[in-house]
Amino acid sequence: MKFGVTLFMTDETVGPAEFALAVEERGFDSVYVPEHTHIPARRLTPPPTGEDELDEAYKRTLDPFVALAVMAAVTKRIRVGTGVCVLAQREPIVTAKAAATLDVASGGRLDLGVGYGWNADEIADHGITMSERRAVLREHALTMQALWRDDLASFHGDHVDLEPSWSWPKPVQEGGVPILLGGAAGPTLFAQIAEFGAGWMPFGGSGVGAALPDLARACEAAGRRLSDLRLCLFGVVPDSPGKLEHYRSLGVTEIVLRVPAGGSSAVRRDLDRLEAVVAPLR
Repeated sequence: MKFGVTLFMTDETVGPAEFALAVEERGFDSVYVPEHTHIPARRLTPPPTGEDELDEAYKRTLDPFVALAVMAAVTKRIRVGTGVCVLAQREPIVTAKAAATLDVASGGRLDLGVGYGWNADEIADHGITMSERRAVLREHALTMQALWRDDLASFHGDHVDLEPSWSWPKPVQEGGVPILLGGAAGPTLFAQIAEFGAGWMPFGGSGVGAALPDLARACEAAGRRLSDLRLCLFGVVPDSPGKLEHYRSLGVTEIVLRVPAGGSSAVRRDLDRLEAVVAPLR
């Protein structure tokens, strides 16, 4: 089981280069950053945290591909990833090019965690409705995979219409950049993971064990096996004895621990604390 970390990185936290170096120095396997393109001032969607006001950090997230490029440039070993990229809100041809370029530049160290998005206000500004965002994400992902895979790529769907096209570079990783789908257990999510995903990236681990049989059935229907997938628990807080060992027993392949947002000194202290927690499990 591998261990990564995620930080809700903004222009007010420790920077991407310093953070990535500190993560690699402590022996972690990966680092992930989130994405919000913008936050509309109107508040039709309640915060996902259950609080009355949305945390200021949501307004200040860095562009994930630029931040990850900086991280990849200063490190040699750790994988870099989005946690998560709101793929329905991104133009897929441009995003495929950016991801492929970063994969080449990093020597094949990119993971693309993607999510459907929770903020209806943000999604609407991209010309997408909440009800169609899952279908849009699927077509964006399949379009990107075609561009990564095929010398002459095309895709025709309800939301993307790509005529035969050339696009290089191709990702270094065989099969293209791994796409890890985030989200709560459900038939649509599991069908999409089975169709085009490299794995499941749920937030935290609550209910994951009970949901795995449903994911296994979705994989079987698509001609795949559950064992072929990565199971990456995201934003985990190791706040109880045996929690990480329990996740290992479920077949979890990676645990991404949450580092509280902060400046250089605070973040380094938290990384030291988390390093001590995972050391006995390595």
